[in-house]
Amino acid sequence: MESRSTNTSILRYVDWVTVVIYALLVLGGVVSIYAASYDFDNASIFSFDEFSGKQLRWVGLAFFAGLVILLIDFRVYEAYAYPIYGLMILLLIVTIFVAPDIKGSRSWLVLGPMSLQPAEFAKFATALALAKLFSSYNFNLNFSAGNYVKALIIIFLPIVLILAQKETGSALAYLALFFVLYREGMSGLVLAAALCAVVFFVVSVKYTETMILGIPSGEVAVFIMIEMIMTGMLAVYCRNMIGARNVLLWFLVTGIAAWILSLAEVEILGLVYFLSAIGVAIAYCLILMIKFPARKILVTIGATIVAVGFLFSVNMVFNDILKPHQQQRIKVSLGIEEDLRGAGYNVNQSKIAIGSGGIAGKGFLNGTQTKLKYVPEQHTDFIFCTIGEEEGFIGTTAVLLLFLILILRVLSIAERQPTTFGRVYAYCVASYFIFHLAINVGMVIGLCPVIGIPLPFFSYGGSSLWGFTFLLFIMLRIDAARREYMSY
Repeated sequence: MESRSTNTSILRYVDWVTVVIYALLVLGGVVSIYAASYDFDNASIFSFDEFSGKQLRWVGLAFFAGLVILLIDFRVYEAYAYPIYGLMILLLIVTIFVAPDIKGSRSWLVLGPMSLQPAEFAKFATALALAKLFSSYNFNLNFSAGNYVKALIIIFLPIVLILAQKETGSALAYLALFFVLYREGMSGLVLAAALCAVVFFVVSVKYTETMILGIPSGEVAVFIMIEMIMTGMLAVYCRNMIGARNVLLWFLVTGIAAWILSLAEVEILGLVYFLSAIGVAIAYCLILMIKFPARKILVTIGATIVAVGFLFSVNMVFNDILKPHQQQRIKVSLGIEEDLRGAGYNVNQSKIAIGSGGIAGKGFLNGTQTKLKYVPEQHTDFIFCTIGEEEGFIGTTAVLLLFLILILRVLSIAERQPTTFGRVYAYCVASYFIFHLAINVGMVIGLCPVIGIPLPFFSYGGSSLWGFTFLLFIMLRIDAARREYMSY
């Protein structure tokens, strides 16, 4: 009787608004999969021979799994966070060796008629482990470098193992957890550095044809950005306006001098010029350390050196580390090449499908791009283009609003948690959703390279659906117990 009463009270405190949003997204996904894979010869949405029918089976099991998760004692998730994480890491290792090669990837475990992708389930396990770490007694991320190392090991271990499976997209999703580290005290400089790295990479790769001072215009632009960032850090981060002014004047004077000499047709080695200008600025910063606090100036110097080193590594990474098909996808995404028959085909057809939908769309099951199978993988990674074609701007906006409401709801749940464990876990959930939504939609409309990121609850597949269901319902169970926790 007591157990039944406890379960009833827990269900009473579940955030049912979130559950309703989840149900709407999941059912919307089934309908979209049906529209994407609709066949005139077999028009039943419930047929198990069709993707929609198979997805309905996964949906039923997901709802059942969600209910089971809600009935489990909330303390189990914290108490067994590390063992769960360890089991998933072990499963990822096993997958590398036993999974069959499917389209160049060894990330799927084939269990009879069913295939599962452990990388999707490792997401909730990693979130649990990270939340457990932050809830440890007297744990503070900024207390020591060792705490950062522990957090980074938890995040990067599954990334390394998934990359070993040759599954880049799923691995990159774990980088979303850096937003959690930022929420828990990590310096914003780290996120700024990540943004700078992306910008530097894009600019240096994209603008290579025009030469300025003997080096590609993209590299020139990056060098100028590095100079501006160095000046900005001195002014804002170090709060040394005099030093920032002097460094800025140095860059301006030397830049004008280089420009005048180039007009006079005096040969200037651009690489030597920029390295010399930045080197002198670094030497000046070292002198500043005599009169001003050294730590922040050292960080500024270190950031500048790392930025220059990163610029030099771009060509090596792009040409020697990335595979030819990955290089091609990046070139297509950046508009360097079109390749409408190759790497750019999916994205081009997807944009045609979305654009043809207009404001109100062509109507349910009336999408020509969809029906004629012009868009490959339209029921999985490119499911969003089916919504755009058949439901138009109104339909895609409605879907995005549902996701926005869900994410805001998760963030609200995170902030009301009485424990660090619950808060950190909820922020992990929000981070995963934000990353998947942004990358998938960006990929479909041509803003991001095609890296195989599913749209949560919409893309076909049991592993993705179950993985996100586990993520969400564990959070709901922890949240439902907040009153129970506060009563202790």
